[in-house]
Amino acid sequence: MISTQDQSDAAPGGAKAGRTPARARPVPQRAPELAHLSLAELRDYRQELVTEEIRVSYWRRILQARLDLIIGDDDATALKRLGAVLTEHEIYSRRLAVQAVHVPGGAPPLPDLAALWDTSTLRDGDEGVLVTSLADAEHQLSEYRRSLHLRLDAATGELIARYHDEPSLALSALPRRPKAGPEGVHPA
Repeated sequence: MISTQDQSDAAPGGAKAGRTPARARPVPQRAPELAHLSLAELRDYRQELVTEEIRVSYWRRILQARLDLIIGDDDATALKRLGAVLTEHEIYSRRLAVQAVHVPGGAPPLPDLAALWDTSTLRDGDEGVLVTSLADAEHQLSEYRRSLHLRLDAATGELIARYHDEPSLALSALPRRPKAGPEGVHPA
């Protein structure tokens, strides 16, 4: 017997509420520009994009916090936001610490961040120049980040399409069990 709770969670056709039935899901789309990559290369490429997106997002948030310090928020609010950005990056950094970082092909360099931070040459009234430079750099990073998202979506779509066409490929992403040594003992 189905309880009242179970009945309210169930959707027509026996599917749980919030889940799309398999027949209604869109067919994954291939990315022809990625067809030449092996499965391992595609996974590596996607991971490079994820790592690059995290790096670019971090610097973009830093630039936004720097702009807040100069033009908008009071010092306490701006410093609190900057602290949150740095703390969030620490969490990402720990997670990515064991991964090698390779810039994906065609990635533009970050804006000259050292120059954007140097206020030693600013004279009274030059804040506008600094604000314009920071805003331009933030815009450049935002555009680059958008392009990374498009490339990441294409790589993810290609992976999903390959897994859809050949589900056993998904198993190759799982860690392998260590082979048994002599007398069935697994190596440590």
